[in-house]
Amino acid sequence: MTFSLTARCPDTGMFGMVISSSSPAVAARCVHLRAKAGAVASQNITDPALGQIGLDLLARGLSAREVCDALVASTPFMAYRQLVVVDARGRTTSYSGSNTLGIHATHESEGAIAAGNMLANAQVPAAMVSAYQGSAGKPFVERLLSALEAGMAQGGEAGPVHSAGLCVVRDVSWPIVDLRVDWSDGPIEALQKLWSVYQPQVDAYIDRAKNPSVAPGFGVAGDDRT
Repeated sequence: MTFSLTARCPDTGMFGMVISSSSPAVAARCVHLRAKAGAVASQNITDPALGQIGLDLLARGLSAREVCDALVASTPFMAYRQLVVVDARGRTTSYSGSNTLGIHATHESEGAIAAGNMLANAQVPAAMVSAYQGSAGKPFVERLLSALEAGMAQGGEAGPVHSAGLCVVRDVSWPIVDLRVDWSDGPIEALQKLWSVYQPQVDAYIDRAKNPSVAPGFGVAGDDRT
């Protein structure tokens, strides 16, 4: 029901994830990122608690493999779960339980990993990682979105997708980008359009949060400051 790519940017240390699914609001349940700690994707028959616990373990300094092993060993019903973990050093690992739905696959490379279930074909994750690595040198979000596009072009999910999400964490305690399309007939295209609107304002929103007294403006009607 889901395909995703999770990565650590080697240049900035940012963590990011892109995801799409036939289910509504996929990013609300599956995407878990924490600045300077790592990332966890909890997919298939989703248990969001796995992402929360996984991030706490990553923040304690455990490796991606150690976190994944700990979750599998300590959590009931893991046969139904699909996990992806990326740690603070960019190490990646995954787990797909025996009850993972449909065609499922994962593909890893340095600092990036893609995974999916109920896929149109098993090559979808590899196409996502290839697109991400092939766009090296471009801005991190553009690389993530190119991976999502490539996954869809390779066939994506076996059925039509209806939701998508993009999340990035950097050097503050909240995501600097957390964009979702929760229900649409073209969620990936809608996500790209949403990013084009949000991208010019990313740094301004961070500045306003840190110190609004020095922010050049708040971007709302009636605010005439320059």
